[in-house]
Amino acid sequence: MKPFFALSVAIMRGFVRDKASVFFAIIFPLMFLVLFGGIFSDQSQSKVDLIQVGDVSLVDDLPHDALAAFEATFEVTRSEDLSAALDEVRKGDADVAIEMTGDTLVAHYTQTDQVKAAITQGSLRSFVDGSNVALLAQESGVEPSFALETDRVEDDSLTSIQFVTPGLLGWAVAMSAAFGAAATLQGWRQSKLLRRLQLAPVTTRTVVGARVSVTVAIALVQLAIFLGLGAAAFGLTLSGYWWMSVPVLVVGTLCFMAVGLFAGAVTKTTEGAVNAANFMVLPMAFLSGSFFPLDAAPQWLRTVSNVMPLKWLNEGMMDVMVRGEGPSATLLPIAVLAGFAVVVTLLAARLFQWETS
Repeated sequence: MKPFFALSVAIMRGFVRDKASVFFAIIFPLMFLVLFGGIFSDQSQSKVDLIQVGDVSLVDDLPHDALAAFEATFEVTRSEDLSAALDEVRKGDADVAIEMTGDTLVAHYTQTDQVKAAITQGSLRSFVDGSNVALLAQESGVEPSFALETDRVEDDSLTSIQFVTPGLLGWAVAMSAAFGAAATLQGWRQSKLLRRLQLAPVTTRTVVGARVSVTVAIALVQLAIFLGLGAAAFGLTLSGYWWMSVPVLVVGTLCFMAVGLFAGAVTKTTEGAVNAANFMVLPMAFLSGSFFPLDAAPQWLRTVSNVMPLKWLNEGMMDVMVRGEGPSATLLPIAVLAGFAVVVTLLAARLFQWETS
C-alpha cells in the first residue's frame, strides 16, 4: 500500500498546486451553485405586472378580501392610453393590460413567457368567476354578467420557437466569438506568429480586419442556419423587421470578440484563455435569459442581468424578430454592445503582453 499511498499524495499535491485545476474543479461549480441557488431559492411566484387601462369596474368594485388577493397577485399600474399600454406589453415591460368593454374584461397579454401567460389568464379567470359568484349570491335571481376575453398582443402564428431562437442564437454567437478570439490570440502569441506578423509585409490593420471579418462571417452563417432550420423544421415565423437583427448580431459579435481578447490577454496558455472565456460567457448565458426567463429570480439577480452584454444582444434580437418592434428598438442595444466592446478592447490592449512570462 505504500506505493499507492505515496502516489496518491503526489497526485493530490499536484492537483492542489495547479491553480487552474482547483478553480475549475471547485470554485467554478460553486459559482453555479450560488447562481442557481439565487434563482431557485425562492420558489414563490413573482407578481404579474398588470396595466389597468381606464376604469375597470370588475376590479374597482371587488370586495375588500378579493381586492387584497388581487393586489397580492398583480403589480398594478394605471394608464389612460391603451396603445401605450399594449406597447409596454409587447416590449415585455408588462405582462398584461386590462380594459373593460361593457361587462367583459379584456386582457391583452404577452406569450413571451408562456408560464407567466398561463398564470395571468388563470388568475384573471378566477377573479371574474369569483365576481360572478358574489353577484349571484348577493342578488338572487340575477344571472352573472361578467365575462373574460383574452387577446395575445403577438401575432397568432407565433410559437415557442420564436421566443427560444434569439436567446440560443445569442449564446451561440457569444461562445463562438469569445472562444475564437481567445484561442487565436494565445495561439498566435505562443507560436511567435504575432512577432513574425510584425515583420511581414502586411499592416496590423489588415491582420485585425481579416480576423474580425472571419468571425463576423461565422456569426452570419450561424444566423442563417438558426433561422433556416427553425423555419424548415419547427415553423419559425419572424416579424417584418427581423433583418434588423443583422446589425445587432454584428455588433454583438464584436463585443464578444473583445471579451475573448481580454481572456487571451490575462492568461498565459491557449487552454487558460479558452477556460477564461468560458468562465465569463457561460454564466452570462444563464443570467441573460438565453436558456430560461428570470422573472422568478430575486431582484438583485435581475439587476445584475441588466448589465450583461448578452442580455442586450438577446433583447435586441427578440424585439425585431418576435415582438414586432421597428428598427429604432435596436439603437439602444447596439449602443450598449458597442460601448462594451470599446471599453473591454482598450482594457485588453492595456493588459496584453507580447511574450508570456
